[in-house]
Amino acid sequence: MGTAQPAEAVILKTQAELAIMREAGRIVARAHQAMRDAVRPGISTAELDCIAETVLRDHGATPVFKGYPKVNAKPFPASITASINEELVHGIPSEKRILHEGDLISLDCGCSYQGFVGDSAFSMAVGEASPAVQRLLTVAEQALDEAIRRAVIGNETAGLADATQRFVEQHGYSVARDYTGHGVGREMHEPPEVPNWWPKNARKRGWTSVPLQAGMTIAIEPMVIAGRPDLKELADGWTVVSKDRSLCAHFEHTVAVTEDGPVVLTVL
Repeated sequence: MGTAQPAEAVILKTQAELAIMREAGRIVARAHQAMRDAVRPGISTAELDCIAETVLRDHGATPVFKGYPKVNAKPFPASITASINEELVHGIPSEKRILHEGDLISLDCGCSYQGFVGDSAFSMAVGEASPAVQRLLTVAEQALDEAIRRAVIGNETAGLADATQRFVEQHGYSVARDYTGHGVGREMHEPPEVPNWWPKNARKRGWTSVPLQAGMTIAIEPMVIAGRPDLKELADGWTVVSKDRSLCAHFEHTVAVTEDGPVVLTVL
């Protein structure tokens, strides 16, 4: 895992900029709703990608995932990531990836609108959820809520990480250690990193906990694994799966830190 950026590198947003980010967030939320409505057994992840991109462009936004560069891999080819069952994040949509009854799918989508980014993710069951799937979904979404409540002035990124880790582990699950949330603004990834766990020796490792300030905008995204936290990246250079092939769930919102408390930007 990388080291969080120092506080002075964080880009604070004005009220006018936050208003634009709020609209970017609404557009992403509309794309999410369209995908939720379309998820069913028999649909392909490529179809979900098309649905989301259409919503983004119809509202004057552009997808920020498509063409996103990565060292040692081809640029990301789609407007969403679609990760199924043991896939944690960054699954590539495909006409060959067909959803089946009982699958767990995680869908991540981001857009740029008037120069600012909205970024959000959710997970859901395809058709009827088994008790194991439903419990994992519930805990992962609640972990996001726990972290968002702590996105207040006077707290630090370490506090968000600790709250996420404690909540998830109390329920017998693991959090992703090598993938984090992040600042978001004019770019999809800005300082600071927003980890999902905070080991006791974090300071010795050189990790930096960044104080939360009014005007910060961060993507908080718990990534929860039903089994062990060990992950691996597949040969496509993007898709990340649990090594023990246990189920994974991923929830994310773009959140503004304000004098009045956290404001979720990626909702309708």
